[in-house]
Amino acid sequence: MTDSAHDFGYDSAHDPDAAPDGLTTPQSRELSVRPGASSAAYIDYEFAKWTGRTVVKAGPQVTSDEAAEIVADLRDAAAEAEEPVAETSRLRAPEGAPPPLVVDRAGWISANVDSFKAMIDPVIDKLLAKRKVPESPTALAIGGKVTGAEMGGLLAYLSSKILGQYDLAPGGTPQLLLVAPNVVEVERKLEVDPRDFRRWVAMHEETHRVQFTAVPWLREHLIARSQSLAVDLAPTPEEIGKRLDQLARNLPEVMSSGEGLGQLFATPEQKARIAELTAVMSLLEGHADVVMDDVGPSIIPTVDEIRRKFNARRSSAVGADRLLRKLLGIEAKMRQYRDGAIFVRAVTDELGRDGFNAVWSSPDTLPKPTEILDPSAWVRRVHG
Repeated sequence: MTDSAHDFGYDSAHDPDAAPDGLTTPQSRELSVRPGASSAAYIDYEFAKWTGRTVVKAGPQVTSDEAAEIVADLRDAAAEAEEPVAETSRLRAPEGAPPPLVVDRAGWISANVDSFKAMIDPVIDKLLAKRKVPESPTALAIGGKVTGAEMGGLLAYLSSKILGQYDLAPGGTPQLLLVAPNVVEVERKLEVDPRDFRRWVAMHEETHRVQFTAVPWLREHLIARSQSLAVDLAPTPEEIGKRLDQLARNLPEVMSSGEGLGQLFATPEQKARIAELTAVMSLLEGHADVVMDDVGPSIIPTVDEIRRKFNARRSSAVGADRLLRKLLGIEAKMRQYRDGAIFVRAVTDELGRDGFNAVWSSPDTLPKPTEILDPSAWVRRVHG
């Protein structure tokens, strides 16, 4: 969120690397990755951050005083969400779990570049193992800039769409991020009560923080499955030409399905694994949506109005924005909220909150792809 005088930075209240002016520089939040990681030779991550910061859209105009008030209110909203979410979900984040950070779009980009770096390293290792002729330093430098620019541009686009995110931070410290300019932009577009909207968003994002901290195995499970799938999907040099041919022939199918480019190149076995991950993401997003609404009007008086207007916004993309959403699979993500919420409500209605919470027992109790659409099948398998 920017104006001529002020730009939001990382919330420095809980960040030991905060810069002297109270903002955290993107470089100060660099994540540690495993020794010997080689992706930095092929992707210029600092250039990705620079590109993202350079091309990202400006947020809504605010004064420095307004920005400070908004950040403070978002911090308050995050703190106020902890107890209602714990009571409603019957899950509680352990003591010492990192608190949320309020960030701007550039800060969100920087955090996600760091996380991508740790996630991509195994993919680069696979590509290097298959490469027969080493690249020259000049080619590496140019290629690194190109891929860095591509990553930065993509994240710049996404950075204006995200209200909050639980950053799994492979190889680093996971943390909840609240993207201040996007929250303000949406609350203004929807013409909803700002205080209620910020607390409604905080309820959803706090639920994600609880999911990944109260369920200790969940983060590593998702990271491991995602990294393994990314490695398998990465093309070898010999496969690149075939992939381009697939893209030319099947792009209309991708556009009509909204599943994203990843589905285009996947084998049947890989598509099954994608479906498994999608089922888990549907659970997480649907659960967060249900909790944020179930907190109720006693805490968020205008919750029904917010939900009605927000749902209408989710389906309102047109033109180039809708095209990008289809290519990136964002259309499919919208379905995750709907399908996951239906699953959570159906199971909770039948078994109560404690019966539903058996879903967090182990990876084996997570819903399978068919069960997200058939909650009774999950109940039969897990509860007998």
